[in-house]
Amino acid sequence: MTDNTRQHGRAGLRPRRLALLGSVAAIGAALLIAGPGGYLPLPAWSTSAHAADTASAPATAPAGFADLVAKVKPAVISVRVKIDETADMAGMSEGNDREVVPFAPGSPMEKFFRQFGEPGMPNGMQRHQMITGEGSGFFISADGYAVTNNHVVDHAKSVQVTTDDGTIYTAKVIGTDPKTDLALIKVDGKNDFPFVKFAEHTPRVGDWVVAVGNPFGLGGTVTAGIVSARGRDIGAGPYDDYIQIDAPINKGNSGGPAFNVNGNVIGVNTAIYSPSGGSVGIGFDIPADTAKMVVAQLKEHGHVTRGYLGVEVQPVTSNIAESLGMKKAEGVIIDERVAASPAAKAGLETGDVITAVNGKPVKDAREFARTIGSLAPDSSVKFDVMRNGEAKSLTATLAQMPSERTAQAETNGQGTAANTPHLGLAVEPANTAGAGEKGVVVTAVEPDSPAAQQGIEPGDVILDVNGKQVANAADIRKAMTDAKNKGKHDLLLRVKTAKATLFVAVPFGKA
Repeated sequence: MTDNTRQHGRAGLRPRRLALLGSVAAIGAALLIAGPGGYLPLPAWSTSAHAADTASAPATAPAGFADLVAKVKPAVISVRVKIDETADMAGMSEGNDREVVPFAPGSPMEKFFRQFGEPGMPNGMQRHQMITGEGSGFFISADGYAVTNNHVVDHAKSVQVTTDDGTIYTAKVIGTDPKTDLALIKVDGKNDFPFVKFAEHTPRVGDWVVAVGNPFGLGGTVTAGIVSARGRDIGAGPYDDYIQIDAPINKGNSGGPAFNVNGNVIGVNTAIYSPSGGSVGIGFDIPADTAKMVVAQLKEHGHVTRGYLGVEVQPVTSNIAESLGMKKAEGVIIDERVAASPAAKAGLETGDVITAVNGKPVKDAREFARTIGSLAPDSSVKFDVMRNGEAKSLTATLAQMPSERTAQAETNGQGTAANTPHLGLAVEPANTAGAGEKGVVVTAVEPDSPAAQQGIEPGDVILDVNGKQVANAADIRKAMTDAKNKGKHDLLLRVKTAKATLFVAVPFGKA
């Protein structure tokens, strides 16, 4: 598959409701929805680690943020787009957060339209409905380059921006990056737009932030809060690394900036956790360092190029580490490798544990994906690898990440249906069950068995056990005997599920 590496598991998504912050309403609506915000007073202390961003900070907490807002607010813009109705409906069918209603929210006509709109159309939307959407953005240069979210301008037929003084300009989309939900737009004809800069240092948890944006169409709204957490994974994509803030941000703040106390942008407001649909004080920002890298490529190329290795990996758990004879759980294990990929050419193999990239230890699968994706195509990358208990060093030359790719796991096998009582599952050769040519297909799993506790389900295909291909239940039993003789307590299965191929460490049960 990918260096868009995924972490696998059966647990599913955490119970939560995440909303993108852009909004759409039909022309004629009384109020257009919008997006984020947040901040609080500055403390009297700071540390040398943030000297560059706090050198001019006042010695005591300010009474308010008026001076800061006066400095940065002119660079913040409201972004209004006209949406291709067909494209937008397609986006809605895929979970897009845009809501399409041609009358004022709560009005009698809006209720009537929802109930009696044209059959088969989302939210009762009629054909040929002109749709508009609103979000936020900010200028990053005097000649009119501005940053916003990809989901704000996605499928836009036209883009208009409104500056703080109320002036309306036409903008064009320079480039977008759906993987990070960033977009670069440009207003032509002037070279003296007020602009802001990205912060040079990552904010600390507890640092103050100020958000400015266009929530619910109310342009120029300022809110304040603190950095609540860093490194958040909200399930939006392989490069999730969000800053969480508690500054109140709402629909329409999408694409707007969150500032530190010196007026530098620490992040781009993108999503909120919202059980109610409104702000509950949990917002998510794309970090400044990510935005800088993406925006630079969008400006130069109109798109983002990323390094591609051609592997699918998962974290090394303590059980997996024990089954491999590793002293500690570290790095990521390759559970699928794309044929003829840079990984294959470099000699990386399924089952290899990658512990470091260019000498830097690998923390988890998400960090590994970001590391590979941040490197340029044709980069030479050194990997520290553990294979069968031996340390190796391999070098791969990255390719450019394809826009789309699939990695179908091979399945294969021979034999007859049989039980593996130590694991609590029944299997039969995959070829006789119509599940492929290699491995064994799981036909039944005993409740509360070791296999069930590790998430193995009927229909899964076991491709190999402890690094060796299996063709029938006898092969699995032999693998268990060999592992037991070596003093191991887990079997490492490579399993092809309906969604992915992954390694699962299953402890031995009692016969």
